[in-house]
Amino acid sequence: MRIGLIGAGRIGALHASTLDSLPSVTGVVISDVDHERARVLADKVGAAAASIDDLLSAVDGVVVATNTETHRELIERAAAAGLPVFCEKPVAPDVAGTLSALAAVRAAGVPLQVGFQRRHDAGISAVRRAVTAGDLGTLHLVRSATHDPAPPPAGYVSTSGGIFRDCAVHDFDAVRWVTGREVVEVSAAGSNRGDAFFAAAGDVDTAVATLTLDDGTLAVCTATRYNGAGYDVRLEAHGSAGALTAGLDEHAPLPPMATGQPYAGFGERFRDAYAAELIAFVDLVAGRRPNTCPGEEALAALLVAEAADLSRRENRPVKLTEVAP
Repeated sequence: MRIGLIGAGRIGALHASTLDSLPSVTGVVISDVDHERARVLADKVGAAAASIDDLLSAVDGVVVATNTETHRELIERAAAAGLPVFCEKPVAPDVAGTLSALAAVRAAGVPLQVGFQRRHDAGISAVRRAVTAGDLGTLHLVRSATHDPAPPPAGYVSTSGGIFRDCAVHDFDAVRWVTGREVVEVSAAGSNRGDAFFAAAGDVDTAVATLTLDDGTLAVCTATRYNGAGYDVRLEAHGSAGALTAGLDEHAPLPPMATGQPYAGFGERFRDAYAAELIAFVDLVAGRRPNTCPGEEALAALLVAEAADLSRRENRPVKLTEVAP
């Protein structure tokens, strides 16, 4: 099969390399607003470079790895062409755009897989299996952390949607996926002790969200842009019969545990998971596997982020029913 890749930036380059390595992918077509960047990447992996229109007419499935504000339009164009779509999170920067994209893929009858790559991380998947099997007994507490080593540029922050929508949304999805439960209420707080551009954008550089799940389980999600030790993503599940942690290895930036070079960023920490989610998408296009993260899952995580942001701004608990469309 032939797969189209729209977006030739950092994550696009990673996806291009993965797609090129898959035996069932017979060709890759790459498009980018920067035509030269698309051509250079295509030459590097032995792919073809093309316009988006030409790409959509020549492939069996589409991977969207562009800037957030373009996701909805590209999903809808791919759906109109009758093509299965893989899209990096988020589906859209807001709820209205997300609903529009989901309506488009439903009307076209094509699948949309969203790139919450933690669902394909070996450690987090193992925690989910243990929780689902009841190995931990009654689940009481989940802790999830996303700690970036350094902040993104000011220009990125001003258009990111804020730390809950851009960063902690991965934790919100992971909590829902691991527990199999829905979030019913969120209490969140944030602080700014770093660069002034976070506050100028109405954002925070460090945040905490406490989630109440529909069975009474509590989850605590933390996020920061200033974890100088390195990139740190962990998830813990604590139950009446045991506990498990994902993300503790020799590269976790937690002395004295770290015996190797700490993770520099998401590309290193989740390299295998990024590959696994694309393998899952190719299998989805071929009809060999069900969708591992449908678009509705992205909407659910976004609504938790919306509630967290509202809670932080208004300094009060927010029920999910308050932000539901």
